[in-house]
Amino acid sequence: MNESDNAYLSSDRDAPKLSPELSGRLKRSADGLVAAIAQDADTGRVLMMAWMDDTALARTIATRKGTYFSRSRGEYWVKGETSGHTQHVRSVELDCDADTILLRVDQTGAACHNGTFSCFDTETLLSDEER
Repeated sequence: MNESDNAYLSSDRDAPKLSPELSGRLKRSADGLVAAIAQDADTGRVLMMAWMDDTALARTIATRKGTYFSRSRGEYWVKGETSGHTQHVRSVELDCDADTILLRVDQTGAACHNGTFSCFDTETLLSDEER
């Protein structure tokens, strides 16, 4: 973690928390979550979408490991903890409305739970126009 990252976290390294300033800016869904998009840091390819709360975001910033909140299981999960398909987080950005988080990551292996590199590899609803 570099010096500028410290402004977004409390000082407790073992149980990181978002600063009140950042936490107060986030716009959450009714269940207290914020959409998080993981993007390949080198190619810009969108890899996956998952959910974060304050704790997941704080853990991601503190560890540089993609950490998310599972709505179905009601628990935190670190990408690759069981599969080995890890995400090293290079940067975390907040969109203009503070309701979506962008993680630029180095993805090792599949990002999608179905085994594909991207969760957006399965079905194209509209292709690029030919010019």
